[in-house]
Amino acid sequence: MNRTTLSLIAGVTALAAVTGFAAVSSPDAGAANEAAGAAARLPVERTSLVCPPPSTSDLAETAYTSFTPVTKGAEGEGKAALEPAVQAADEDGKDGGDGGDGKGEKSVLEPKEPGKPVVGDTSGGEAPALLGTAEGRFAPGWTVQQTTTVTAGTGRGMLGAACTAPDTEFWFPGASTDADRTDYVHVINPDDSAAVVDIELYGKDGALKTAVGEGITVKPHSAEPVLLSTLTDEKQANVTVHVVVRSGRVGAAVQALDDKLGGDWLPASADPSGSLVLPGIPKDATAVRLVAFTPGGADVDLKVRLASPSGLITPAGNETLHVKGGMTAAVDLGDITRGEAGSLVLTAADASVPVVAAVRVLRGEDGKQESAFIPAARPVGTRATSVDNTAKGTTLAVTAPEGTAKVKVTASAGTEGGTAASKTFTVKAGTTQNVEAPVPAGVKGTYALTVEPESGTPVYASRTLATKEDDVPFFTVQPLPDDRGSVAVPEASEDLSILQK
Repeated sequence: MNRTTLSLIAGVTALAAVTGFAAVSSPDAGAANEAAGAAARLPVERTSLVCPPPSTSDLAETAYTSFTPVTKGAEGEGKAALEPAVQAADEDGKDGGDGGDGKGEKSVLEPKEPGKPVVGDTSGGEAPALLGTAEGRFAPGWTVQQTTTVTAGTGRGMLGAACTAPDTEFWFPGASTDADRTDYVHVINPDDSAAVVDIELYGKDGALKTAVGEGITVKPHSAEPVLLSTLTDEKQANVTVHVVVRSGRVGAAVQALDDKLGGDWLPASADPSGSLVLPGIPKDATAVRLVAFTPGGADVDLKVRLASPSGLITPAGNETLHVKGGMTAAVDLGDITRGEAGSLVLTAADASVPVVAAVRVLRGEDGKQESAFIPAARPVGTRATSVDNTAKGTTLAVTAPEGTAKVKVTASAGTEGGTAASKTFTVKAGTTQNVEAPVPAGVKGTYALTVEPESGTPVYASRTLATKEDDVPFFTVQPLPDDRGSVAVPEASEDLSILQK
């Protein structure tokens, strides 16, 4: 077998190694001698997700919701399931009761058909991390959300996490090792072999000395919770966590719990970039803290703007944030939204200096406040989906920072009944809108919202869930990146002469 043939095989293998597998059809015989055409986008055939363990509180009530949008071209029966990861051995050396392979317990939920969400639930603080796989027609755009309510104690409030695809690097600006905070980074390994990860912490003066942050082994099909305060003795209010994988791949998320201000999941920031969007700050936010970090050695000035319903606004007194290379910077922006929908748009003065960022948002008054986090988000792309929505408790924010955008929003049937509905909205350039998302006719239970841009300009979105418990405004915010429901597959032509070279 010659080198050219090996290169062809390697290329096909690399395509199949992504989280979603694309279905590829053989070209017509008449196209054998035509040049390869533009890449086509085809539905993925397999998707993997990981969900962190929801809570250690005995008061925790957690709902899991799964949904796959109906996708044109998705074929085959397929299936989707969420199964418990291996739990850590107890003091007696037992393995948690699943036989050590992470697949001994019944699936938390199993969807029956695309286009209809399905729910599962659990109570208490013993729920494990979950490993999910969807195949065939259930794979394109498969979305899973876990929403937890904790009524008292450290981190009380609503904690929401969109289960994510495994990867090899994560940035979490906005974590903390302060005395009032109990922050964990959860690392989940979905694969059959062990993963090895490093956890690095960066504070206001640079890298923090860590005791056991390097070379952490995460067993196959298992989750490893790491309390940040066990990694360093330094107490800092604003810390950037960097999770980097030496071998294998993992899912990662930070659970940020405050003694007085509630808690939520801190999702990973979008990849370091010179231009960032943090979408969907609640209009009634009483305090917003921006945290930013640049992994390079160079300093950078970030231009700070708010995309409001009327356009881009520069907040007085906070026009820029100076970020020193390798150091975490933070600024309190107060009630920057002032009763209107808003998203932060950050632009580095030197676009070659990449930055990651997130905001911590507070709602409510002293003594009855709750917190949530919004990281810099990836654009919606082709399509994005959120689940566990209700007519009264959901806010969908859409931002078009660069140009006017047309966006279609579809509400699915409910978990217990209802008929799907769609609306189309226009979002003007430089603005954020809390759109009046459609509600399924005759809806029962919760439903999914799917966002599909219909113009070429970048669109960013987030979804807020909110309720009240004892006059405390419980809430959580999840950005809505592209749901990775399709993959680009170049059109190829048959050329048997390659076997003769």
